Amino acid sequence: MAVLKHIASKNADYSQIIDYMLFQHDEFTMKPILDENGRMILREEYYIDGISCEPMLFDKECEKLNAQYHKNQHYADIKSHHYILSFDPKDKDDHGLTGEQAQALGIEYAKKNFPGHQALVCTHMDGHNGSGNIHVHIIINSLRKLDVEQQPFMERPCDSRAGYKHHLTNDYLKHLQQSVMDMCHRENLYQVDLLSPSKNKITQKEYWAARRGQENLDKRNEQIIADGMKPRRTTFQTQKQFLRDAIKDIASQSKNLEDFKNGLREKYHITLTDRRGRFSYLHPDRDRNITDRALGTHYYKDYLMELFEQNQNRFEETPDISETEHLPGPPANPQEKKHSFFEYNPDYDYSTDPVAILFIKSDLRLVVDLQNNVKAQQSHAYAQKVKISNLQQMAKTIAYVQEHHYDTSENLQMTFNDISEKCKEARKAVKATETCLKNLNQQIHYTGQYLTNKPVFAQMLKSRNKKKFRQEHQTEIELYEAAVKFLKEENADGKIPSMKSLKEKKEKLTIQRSAQYDTYHYFKEYQKELRTVCSNVDSILGQPHIPETYRSQDHTIS
Repeated sequence: MAVLKHIASKNADYSQIIDYMLFQHDEFTMKPILDENGRMILREEYYIDGISCEPMLFDKECEKLNAQYHKNQHYADIKSHHYILSFDPKDKDDHGLTGEQAQALGIEYAKKNFPGHQALVCTHMDGHNGSGNIHVHIIINSLRKLDVEQQPFMERPCDSRAGYKHHLTNDYLKHLQQSVMDMCHRENLYQVDLLSPSKNKITQKEYWAARRGQENLDKRNEQIIADGMKPRRTTFQTQKQFLRDAIKDIASQSKNLEDFKNGLREKYHITLTDRRGRFSYLHPDRDRNITDRALGTHYYKDYLMELFEQNQNRFEETPDISETEHLPGPPANPQEKKHSFFEYNPDYDYSTDPVAILFIKSDLRLVVDLQNNVKAQQSHAYAQKVKISNLQQMAKTIAYVQEHHYDTSENLQMTFNDISEKCKEARKAVKATETCLKNLNQQIHYTGQYLTNKPVFAQMLKSRNKKKFRQEHQTEIELYEAAVKFLKEENADGKIPSMKSLKEKKEKLTIQRSAQYDTYHYFKEYQKELRTVCSNVDSILGQPHIPETYRSQDHTIS
């Protein structure tokens, strides 16, 4: 299937576009890849042409046209529009798509849909992320060079005249998508309906966030494995993907909206909002809802309500065997199903069989101290509810201890102390990096101050009456001298660093701090979990909870 992407760029350096077309670039940083001699490496196979310009002079001709019409002179102006036409990887083998054919289709598409613009058309054979799909880059100067005939997709008279800028509207974008579909159908290439909303809407921003998140997670897990522990998470999820997976899970089991809403809240702590016929979802780590439109059509209210109806009909036709076993009470033989989880049934008398609730699936929380709980002492019903909740948490704690092979509280305490120490070390590392960043920001500030006032100081040196010049520009010269003094004191060699080198160091330290924060939060969450386990173990053994630094280590977990 062919996909059309659009990127609006405010970069005034058109030469970077040519470099990207010709030379290999890193996918994450978008910086050119250099060989051992520090030179850029050409792409293995590419095809490049220019429309209304020479391809190798695209940058100069665009700058000349901008100067002629006095356009694209400000930072906020959109200087170019980048369209990427990506073909299905299977087109190469199944339909014999070649680079020359893709380049010809790209030129045809650009001439038809962007008439009058200077355009650079380049086909790459190496698909993004090693996918191997052939894709065509079409970059147009936002300013039109030639007058052309008015076309049906042009909404304003000036959209056909030279000296006016490219204007992309929703209707124009739909026309461009339809044009891609028509072209692929004509050439018998794989194609999907680009005009219909996506089932799973993943934007370019989310895609790159997932890629960067996975890379950072892999680096953090390498350190965790090196420390002799097993990582708790190996796959990174964006907040939107977390919502998608949770919605799919709960929706597949829900018979109505109430089941769906309760399931999201109880299992994933997601709040569902139904307003004006649309759903929105509140992620547990967010303050603002994410709409169903941002997730895809499979998360719309209409689609989910239809799914609930199908589930209801299916459950009525085929009774759930697991439900008949679990209701009104636990399995007939708990020993045979002791590792399976089932839902709590309020109609069952668990007081006669407390073991029956030992393996109810729930979040691990602290056991409530009923003796010191005022509300439990005032309300018998609340106390009974807390007792059941405590049994659930004890069962969860026992399962956790067995799963992680903590046969004695000494082993559990040793692990907790080890994780606590690693948490402190991770926090110290973050603090050290933050201190370096603070110092680096000061150097960047004073370097900017130095560069700003350097011309004034140079003029003073050339002035015949230096004393008078200093009096007239006292503030600028004092700022310059203060910056020079600070920068020379901060650098051992006494030299003033360049702004470029400082910003490169800041970028590396920022990435390092982000990775260190991830490591710190990992150990912090792990420490919190183990603290809860230790406290619950003491409650199970009937011993008062003692702070971890003074805990006794001579009893055994039974």
